[in-house]
Amino acid sequence: MADEHSDGSGHRARLRKRLIEGGPDALLDHELVEYLLGLAIPRRDTKPLAKKLIRDFGGFGGLLAADAEAIARIGDVSEGAVATLKVVQAAALRLLSDQVKGRPVLASWQALLDYLHADMAHNPIERVRVLFLNSKNVLIRDEPMWEGSVDESAVYVREIMRRALDLHATAVIVVHNHPSGDPSPSQQDIKITRELIEAARHLGIAVHDHIIIGAKGHSSMRASGLI
Repeated sequence: MADEHSDGSGHRARLRKRLIEGGPDALLDHELVEYLLGLAIPRRDTKPLAKKLIRDFGGFGGLLAADAEAIARIGDVSEGAVATLKVVQAAALRLLSDQVKGRPVLASWQALLDYLHADMAHNPIERVRVLFLNSKNVLIRDEPMWEGSVDESAVYVREIMRRALDLHATAVIVVHNHPSGDPSPSQQDIKITRELIEAARHLGIAVHDHIIIGAKGHSSMRASGLI
C-alpha cells in the first residue's frame, strides 16, 4: 500500500473509476488535467502541477489552447506531457468540427459557434479566419487569413474577395477573436465589415455574418443588427 500511495497509482485509479462510472462531468477541471499528466508522468504527484497550469493559463480551456512551448516552460514538464494535453485539444476540435462539415452552416449554427469558441476563445493573439460557403451554404474551406490586427481595411477586403473568387464561393462568414475576452465589436470591426459587404455585393457574394469570439462569449454583427 505504501508504494501505491507514493506513486499516486491508487489515487489515479479512483479518478479513473469516477470518470468511467460517472461520465464526462464526474471530474473537476484540475482532476482531468491531473489524470492526463499522470499518463505521461506516472511516478509523480501531478495534482499541484495541474492546479498551477490551470491557474496560470486562466482555466481549463486556456490551458488546452496555450502554446506548447509556453506549457512546457511554465509547467517545467516533458514534451510527452505537453503532447498529452495538446492531443486532447486536437480531439475536441476534431469532434466539434465534424458537427459542421458537410452540413449547411446556417442550419448547424450552434455547432459552428461551439467549434469556433473552442478553437479561438483563448488565443492570446488576434486571428482572422474566413469560412467560404457554396450555394447551398455548405462549408468549402475554413481558412486562416491574418494574425494580428489589420490596419488597412482595403487590403483585408481585397484578400477575402480574391480568395472567395478562387474557391467559387457564393457566401462568406468572417470570424476573429478578441484576446481581451470581450467580444463586443469595435468601430473598426464594423467599418471593415460594411466595406466587405459592399465589395461582395458587386461580385454576387453574400456576407452572412462577422462573428467575434472572446473568452466571455461571442457577438454576431448580424444578430446585433450591425449589418
